[in-house]
Amino acid sequence: MPLNLNNTELVMTAGLKTQFPNDGLSQIALSGRSNVGKSSLLNKLVGRKSLARVSGSPGKTITINFYRVDNKFYIVDLPGYGFAKRAPEDKAKWSKLTDSYFTSGTMRAVAQLIDLKVGPTADDEMMLDFMNNSDIPYIIIATKADKLNVSGKKAALEALRENPYVREGCEIIPFSALNGTGRDEAMAAILRVLGE
Repeated sequence: MPLNLNNTELVMTAGLKTQFPNDGLSQIALSGRSNVGKSSLLNKLVGRKSLARVSGSPGKTITINFYRVDNKFYIVDLPGYGFAKRAPEDKAKWSKLTDSYFTSGTMRAVAQLIDLKVGPTADDEMMLDFMNNSDIPYIIIATKADKLNVSGKKAALEALRENPYVREGCEIIPFSALNGTGRDEAMAAILRVLGE
């Protein structure tokens, strides 16, 4: 049955574990460093320009945003990690909130966003290592693919596939919020990993 992506709404901005929806719908989390393009990906996936606000101040948001897609599943926007200017107490709050989400039992999979031009940062590799050791299903969406030429993109994707922290056989989708490259592939991969 086709998805009505227009029927996507932000249903909860949660700062506490008790606020997480637990209505039995599948959930996929968007994970990545601050400024990797999570909000831009979400907006492009559902065809809305400003459903998710793109922050002018990366690393400011310390809430988990739950977007319900056509009453079938949630795309869950986790706060970005690795932003250097964040105060230590904010980092601790981020860690506590995201840890509580990962252990809540409501998440089925993760879409891990990695800037294709930059490649995996130490924080990205820490996240991949955590998911590998926790047996969390994930796909990788390689954002900002438009910033590389054809040969650069090919080399960056190859390096990403060969990174020792990337699970063997993991699906990697190059994506550009600017021109929409990879949008359909990313949505199809999300539905596959959710089993929808």
